[in-house]
Amino acid sequence: MSPNRILSRLSRPDFALLKPHLQAVDLPVRKQLEDSKKRIDHVYFIESGLASVVANSHGISIEVGIIGREGMTGLPILLGYDRAQHETFMQLAGNGLRISAADLRHADMASDTLHRAMLRYVHAFLQQTTTTALANGRSKTEERLARWLLMAHDRVDGNDLHLTHEFLGMMLATHRPGVTIAVQALERAGFISARRSYITILKRKALEKYSNGAYVQPIND
Repeated sequence: MSPNRILSRLSRPDFALLKPHLQAVDLPVRKQLEDSKKRIDHVYFIESGLASVVANSHGISIEVGIIGREGMTGLPILLGYDRAQHETFMQLAGNGLRISAADLRHADMASDTLHRAMLRYVHAFLQQTTTTALANGRSKTEERLARWLLMAHDRVDGNDLHLTHEFLGMMLATHRPGVTIAVQALERAGFISARRSYITILKRKALEKYSNGAYVQPIND
């Protein structure tokens, strides 16, 4: 069974509707999964790695959500649309399973239980974007960084995250100097270890407390 949480929790009949159409794919860093305002041709069930959902406005890019092995791209397809609102690309390299939007739509229409399983993830993703908006509005940069590192940690194996300050600036909606200050603050506190392009989580529980309520434990269906 796939390590993707959506697929692994499907009933055998529901998974059988998808299985003939699933294609294993590598997902390198910066691989484009969806493009803003463009038609969605394929949907990806991520098995490892991490994708960023990024909103762009007037030359400014801000991450509004992340997708790991708990989820999938192509949510507009499940809601009756065929175009992406935002850009989605891989931020941490991994792999996954790809299905055409047409094949997913046909399978989804063939089973009410499959449809409900997909919509549960839509609900969870919308909750994530809501908490992201709250964090961006009320939390300090250091707290938002702690939250984001915890969310990434939830979706990868091990404690090492391969990240650049460019990506972190987009995730935290702040300029590079602000990212550097936030990373240094968490490192001085002993919560993380930072080296070029890598951050290692050292004290997860301390990061959770430091996030000051910005981090919410992921929902387990």
